[in-house]
Amino acid sequence: MAVASTQVQLPAVKQTQQAPLSIKARDPFWLGGAASCAAAFVSHPFDLTKVRLQTTQGTNTHGMIGTMINVARNEGFFALYTGLSASLLRQGTYSTVRFGTYDVLKEKFGPKDGSRIPVSTMMLCGVLAGCIGGGFGNPADVVNIRMVNDGKLPKDQQRHYKHAFDGLYRIVKEEGPGQLMRGLGPNMNRAILMTSSQLVSYDGFKRQLLATPWFRDNLLTHFASSLLAGLVATTVCAPLDVLKTRIMNSSSTNISSTHMFIHIVKTEGPMALFKGWLPAFLRLGPHTIVTFIVLEQLKVLVHQKKQQQQQQ
Repeated sequence: MAVASTQVQLPAVKQTQQAPLSIKARDPFWLGGAASCAAAFVSHPFDLTKVRLQTTQGTNTHGMIGTMINVARNEGFFALYTGLSASLLRQGTYSTVRFGTYDVLKEKFGPKDGSRIPVSTMMLCGVLAGCIGGGFGNPADVVNIRMVNDGKLPKDQQRHYKHAFDGLYRIVKEEGPGQLMRGLGPNMNRAILMTSSQLVSYDGFKRQLLATPWFRDNLLTHFASSLLAGLVATTVCAPLDVLKTRIMNSSSTNISSTHMFIHIVKTEGPMALFKGWLPAFLRLGPHTIVTFIVLEQLKVLVHQKKQQQQQQ
């Protein structure tokens, strides 16, 4: 009888050991977009300030703090959140697609034996994901830039979009649907640089930190990795970010990124391509930190839910 009892219990032990192995499935496509939307609530005032500085012609004497104070004083405190609906729409399209596509491509092109993904493969995945995400997010980006810069324009030139969808509707109605693709070239190039620098550097920094005896896969590691990734991404993307902002905010219909680049360097100097770097970092730094911390926590919740479903 004792032998029979042992034989009955063995399969149960095997099932308990094998159950966690099947949990390792692809994360939901929407996780990155949800985390980015949460981060937008933190970073939007800095995003507005960055756009205001980038669209300033010539020398700006206010700086980041001065610009934020002027906006709050002249337009009201909540003016710092002008265009929040467009920012959320942008994150819901652009970030959802680039994060989700990046994970899909890593799974497709990465090693199937569970070994580390080469940096070159991650870079390729980042380039492709950024290109696709930049295209999907371009319409919302056009509306976002126009909304956050509206208060800076003369009264007779202000557009007064009520919200993101009103902006999309009015652009199509008043200017044609093609205007939603304004600045697509520099925007996609920026998205490529952003994804390949932000996501790949986060994975790289996290990998290096976990390889040391001082870091574990916890909040501290996520914070440090995302802070460094934000610094890298801000510096890499600064010139294209300025070009994208100037083109999307312009009323001219025939302006290329090359022409805008030459115009800025010729009239304002090469350092003008890094205008708004500090507010861009203060915007992208917290945004990157919140995004990846929320993303990691969402992954934990999703994995726990999958595990609970398997155990039922």
